[in-house]
Amino acid sequence: MIFTLFFFLCLLCCCNSFMFRVSPSSSGKVSLTGLASTNRDDDENIDPSGSVNVLGTPLRSCCKDVGGSGIGTGFYRNGYCCTGEQDLGRHTVCCQVTEDFLEFSKSVGNDLSTPVPQYMFPGLKEGDIWCLCAQRWAQAYNAGKAPKLFLQATHEKTLDYAPFEVLREYAIDQTEADERLKKLNEEREKLNKLL
Repeated sequence: MIFTLFFFLCLLCCCNSFMFRVSPSSSGKVSLTGLASTNRDDDENIDPSGSVNVLGTPLRSCCKDVGGSGIGTGFYRNGYCCTGEQDLGRHTVCCQVTEDFLEFSKSVGNDLSTPVPQYMFPGLKEGDIWCLCAQRWAQAYNAGKAPKLFLQATHEKTLDYAPFEVLREYAIDQTEADERLKKLNEEREKLNKLL
């Protein structure tokens, strides 16, 4: 088991993964284009410590008990929108789903309302908080169906799919996040003066 895990980790370090990059267009839509990535700062396991949100601060928990099911959100079901090599869907956007979004998602082939117990998926209803795939969020944004999100619980990898300014428009925690960014910028200014 340990040898298999070691071999798998070595293999991951040597291979490039395929990611999607956001390219803002003149129409204001987010376009998804392929980009080979050599960035190896993915989380290597399910431990969220060290994971960073879109503000550049430690990733906060998204939801550890989805809809009262006892199941945590995230690819690893640990309550965090952390990601890693196994998470091909990049479940990095901490959002509060709406019925409008759930209907949209189902219409494009991803039924998020129906429980799937074998994947510890409780099924979602309006108001539930869930780590959504970044590409699905960008697709919903382009269709005018994107749900609101929590910046401080949304993993930094989301920025590979949508620009911060767009995410900020949909932020439930926008005021708190803006205050945090203001403090960070003040700290940067102080450091720059010292240098």
